Amino acid sequence: MHEFPHRYLAAATGRPATSIETSSPGLANIEANTPPEFDGPGGLWSPETMLTGAVANCLILTWRSIASFNSVEWLDIKVAAVGVLDRVERVTRFTQFQLKVTLTVPAGSEAEKVEKLMQKAEAACLVTNSLNAEINLELELLYS
Repeated sequence: MHEFPHRYLAAATGRPATSIETSSPGLANIEANTPPEFDGPGGLWSPETMLTGAVANCLILTWRSIASFNSVEWLDIKVAAVGVLDRVERVTRFTQFQLKVTLTVPAGSEAEKVEKLMQKAEAACLVTNSLNAEINLELELLYS
């Protein structure tokens, strides 16, 4: 790992009544717009869906690292994330992220150990640690 602080580059470009082109050096561009909940056109990523997706991605990547460090075998992970946007004291903000994690592990895996490590992954996720929102994680273990 590189020394801290890390810096991540992103840029966004837009015009009146058009989608926003979001870019970062070396990455595919993402087209974004206002979500339908704010009377946007839908069908495109929005800042709200990008943030919710970042929470889901961060949990998977943090799990991957913690599982590897602890020599835990696993086969598949899916994270269904719901970001709850609300008004609190006249400020619109995310108040909660609900994460439904489905983790497939080999038959005979220790459920208690896997659950403890998943809680550790949730606590170590740098994206959720950077947010002022409640995180609710539900884990479903599947054995293969």
